Amino acid sequence: MHIRLYSPADWQRLCEIHDAARMQELQASGLMEAFLSLEQAAEGEGLFEAQILVAEENDQVLGFAAYTEEELTWLYVDPRCHRQGIGRRLVRAVVKASPTPLSLDVLVGNEAALSLYLSEGFRVIKQVSGKLAGNESFPATANVLSYNGAP
Repeated sequence: MHIRLYSPADWQRLCEIHDAARMQELQASGLMEAFLSLEQAAEGEGLFEAQILVAEENDQVLGFAAYTEEELTWLYVDPRCHRQGIGRRLVRAVVKASPTPLSLDVLVGNEAALSLYLSEGFRVIKQVSGKLAGNESFPATANVLSYNGAP
């Protein structure tokens, strides 16, 4: 598997990955009715304002991450490939490419994502409640995590 920069040819695959994984994420957080597809959410949530990396193996995109200088904003892996180290490789690539500190938000209830980030040296700094990013008609609570260097 290798990590590379996003190409517009990856768009359809990113949509497939996001939509399947986002449904699982929202289900774990009790927010299934807040689901928006990547086609609906990408622009409003600033996907293309970030640097996008994809994890690819055998010419198949298996996951993606997006980040700015300050925040890991997106990380999704094809649910059929969970627990194979793809998310971990993407997190490490973002950490390597970004200055520290680096922050991110994890919806309360998304224990798999929280566990991954904690194991990679992120620490919970606070919990916030407000409107769900991208679908503000839904209330949500998230853990805010920060990375300040090697675990």
